[in-house]
Amino acid sequence: ASDIEQFLAAFSSQRDAMVEAARQLLSDEGAPRRQKLLADLIHNLSENILAEERVDDEKWFEGLESRFKNKSSYMRYSCESRIRSYMKEVSSFISNVHPTARDAYKGIIDLMSDKLKSVKYNGCYFDRREEEAARLCTTEGWFSCQGPFDRDDCPCKHSINPYSNRESRILFSTWNLDHIIEKKRAVVPELAEAVKTRDGREVNWEYFYQLLFTVHNLKLVHIACHKKTNHNLSCDKTKIYRKGKQNHKIS
Repeated sequence: ASDIEQFLAAFSSQRDAMVEAARQLLSDEGAPRRQKLLADLIHNLSENILAEERVDDEKWFEGLESRFKNKSSYMRYSCESRIRSYMKEVSSFISNVHPTARDAYKGIIDLMSDKLKSVKYNGCYFDRREEEAARLCTTEGWFSCQGPFDRDDCPCKHSINPYSNRESRILFSTWNLDHIIEKKRAVVPELAEAVKTRDGREVNWEYFYQLLFTVHNLKLVHIACHKKTNHNLSCDKTKIYRKGKQNHKIS
């Protein structure tokens, strides 16, 4: 084992004693900075990361509906809710679509909806029980910020484990699944324009589906790395329409 692994193992073996000692120090501490350090230490040492079932970590589930029996099921629901909200935005844009193209736009919405239902709204992204290729976290539930849309990594090395405790679960809701090519400014308007000007061509709805609902165009970012400025990125014009034989099959 590495030096850091040996250190953490030794630290973990004395966890209960460390928590009690930190609590005693905190009770007599008046300086805000040291209070924060001690409170964070107690908070982190008291985590029950590996617990999955509700009965094993009741505190984690405080404020959640009783239908959620384990952590992963709630985390899946959390991810699904985000993806569903994107679908609602795409659907509500139909009022902005040219009247002659609305039926075709509605048809694409239906195809996307069927696809999302078949993959359970990509809830796998937040589920630590999923295969490694399908999730955005480690097997313990650690998520790492993927950095702003214009960077390949996170300069601050933000990380969080919403499976660890209730506070982290709540804080994780402030992390964003950020569209690199922006949903509102670029992808949805481009889809509407593609439907309007298709002139007999078949819109490549699966390309737009990838941009809107999958990690092909989504980055998980800490709120501080979520840049709300114009990304100035556009869709790939060569992928807007299908090439060759038409295929309506959902795959």
